[in-house]
Amino acid sequence: MSMKRSRPSQATLTANNDLSKTAETLAVVDAMVDGLNDHDIDTMDRFFSKSFRWIGNAGCGYKVGLNEFQENWQRPFQDAFSDKVCVDEARVTEGEWCSAFGRQEAVHSGDFMGIPATHKKIEIRYMDFWKVVDGKIVDNWVMVDFPSILQQLGVDPFGGYGWEKMDSQRAPIQNGEES
Repeated sequence: MSMKRSRPSQATLTANNDLSKTAETLAVVDAMVDGLNDHDIDTMDRFFSKSFRWIGNAGCGYKVGLNEFQENWQRPFQDAFSDKVCVDEARVTEGEWCSAFGRQEAVHSGDFMGIPATHKKIEIRYMDFWKVVDGKIVDNWVMVDFPSILQQLGVDPFGGYGWEKMDSQRAPIQNGEES
């Protein structure tokens, strides 16, 4: 069966991807994740261009520039979740692009979405897509699983209408146990 309308252009952001940059891109992402795990905020300019864009899903927002990212994402997130460890479970790197999905393990130690600290250890699932140019991240598309975080903190963001209730099984967590 073919599409009945015109086909939209696909993969326009990667159309001019410089494949010779794969090793450099991976090195930048590796070092940046180490910086995140060191809870380093003040020297993130080692990894991110000053004008980079952080493009998040609903609840996360859209941050333009390193300062806005630090002040309106990194610091509030670190205030809400302490003892964070970031683990990229899988990465695919090609040219100037790197993508990953994984988890952060953290303690809910401050206000998050109006929920006071519960001191529960939680898992924060995410997906990231980074574009690296001249050794710096210039764009970062992000999906953080806020509904799962809320559920772990005792809030049903779907008011009982989540489709998980139709599943025959629960998704496995990293160590293979049922969540």
